[in-house]
Amino acid sequence: MRRTARLLTGTALAVAAAGLASPAPAYAGEARVTGALEVYPSSVVPGERATVRTAACGEDGAAAGDASAVGAGEFPLAPGSGEGETTGGFQVPPSAQPGTYEIVATCGGSGKRVAGDLVVTLTSAREQVYPRGSVKTGVGGALGPDPVQTAAGVAALAVAAAGGTWLLHRRARGDGI
Repeated sequence: MRRTARLLTGTALAVAAAGLASPAPAYAGEARVTGALEVYPSSVVPGERATVRTAACGEDGAAAGDASAVGAGEFPLAPGSGEGETTGGFQVPPSAQPGTYEIVATCGGSGKRVAGDLVVTLTSAREQVYPRGSVKTGVGGALGPDPVQTAAGVAALAVAAAGGTWLLHRRARGDGI
């Protein structure tokens, strides 16, 4: 039994190692996606402009961007101000639905493909409203927003403690309850 377990374990490890060592399959008619495409801002509202940047295309590499997934179509990328950076931008259509979309750029000279994600939301990060104050759940700490309710709670606890102490004292004396 132990020998069979070792044999199966060894076979499983060999198959796993072969799977890790083999190269990733290339898609027919497409170059593999390498590098990264940075999308700024990473989260936009429909109708806003997004800018993309990559260093995968080299010093004077121009590229063609594709934002068809979000409905913006193709756009050009040109060498940017930084060393080896290629930059471009596109307008997110007002009809874009919320979700995460893949934006792809293909380098002109080398044919390298880089991809990045764009998140479309209904409200921008600067318009989001964050909660303030305490949560009104009925259960919480003694430092709630209403001092009258806090004082009433403390008084109720004091009366209960005094009454409990009095009952226990009568019981200990044997007066009966």
